[in-house]
Amino acid sequence: MQTFRIGHSHHPDWQASVDACLEGAGDIGKANLGFLYLTDGLADQLGNILRELKSRTGVRHWVGSVGQAILCTNTEYYDEPALVILLAEFPAGSFRVFDLAGGNLPPADTGSQHFALVHGDPRNGQLPELIEQLPDRLGNGYLVGGLTSANNRYYQIADDVVEGSLSGVVFDEQVPVATGVSQGCSPIGPIHTLTDCDQHMAIRIDQRPALEVFKEDIGEVLARDIDRAAGYIFAGFPVVGSDTGDYRVRNVIGIDPENNLLAIGDHMTRGVPIMFCRRDSKSATEDLQRMLTNLASRLDRAPRGGIYISCVGRGQHLFGKPGREMQMISEVFGDIPIAGFYANGEIAGHNLYGYTGVMTLFL
Repeated sequence: MQTFRIGHSHHPDWQASVDACLEGAGDIGKANLGFLYLTDGLADQLGNILRELKSRTGVRHWVGSVGQAILCTNTEYYDEPALVILLAEFPAGSFRVFDLAGGNLPPADTGSQHFALVHGDPRNGQLPELIEQLPDRLGNGYLVGGLTSANNRYYQIADDVVEGSLSGVVFDEQVPVATGVSQGCSPIGPIHTLTDCDQHMAIRIDQRPALEVFKEDIGEVLARDIDRAAGYIFAGFPVVGSDTGDYRVRNVIGIDPENNLLAIGDHMTRGVPIMFCRRDSKSATEDLQRMLTNLASRLDRAPRGGIYISCVGRGQHLFGKPGREMQMISEVFGDIPIAGFYANGEIAGHNLYGYTGVMTLFL
């Protein structure tokens, strides 16, 4: 099967943008699935865009999301109307588009290994549970994806324009893929145990006041002016059972100095491991390079195309200049067709991450 076909545009007019994308994609051959990502500036026209793409390509099945910024080979678009399409051919019957909000569930396990690309609505408070449960429904399945990061239009694409829950596409074993996750924050202290908490509030860590442990780990300079830790220091929750030292990063959303409490952007449970992390460009660059190199070493053939989903807290804000993540991908894999977006939370396996980059290559 041929390499994926890609087209992208940042024209403010939706029709001109579709024209440019289709011209860039060229001959789409026997493509039967399209991936579509667009920024807020075109979100109000998503219905028209999707109808036009279906009509002009003959491709009935589309998945994707709105994002504050979108990604494509060597390029990213911020704060402007932009659109990217990726068209691919897959074996007949090898995939199924679904939308949980519409009751269109992915098939239960039929004995095959399944893989799913999913997009979620961050307004849905049940998403963490849905993300945790869906791989089991697929039968030892694996998820990748991200949460819509739009400013005001939380649209997803699952053959139609949808919102409110989790949607995407499930592939069977006929579709070989390789995936990798790169962290944007690095640990700054040891792994502790959360010994007492109440929902978002960490009360005691290692049987000590939570804020006391936090200050100890971040160091004397930051502890004296703790406001400087905002946006720089985060909580990390090691993934139990991971053999790669994987962890989920969550925001530290507040402190209570009077009671030595620490508020964290997650519903926590007693007894889980916890550590603290810092966000910095050097460690993020090194970890992305590590992930890409490791991913390349696992391939037995050239990728046909890929999906890259990164966090809105990464990109030019973390790597120093626009498009650096996409350039690093091309430095390892060449200019293969890749599309994606900057998400409000990234999905890999059973987990909802933050400040990560999730790479999927179709082989």
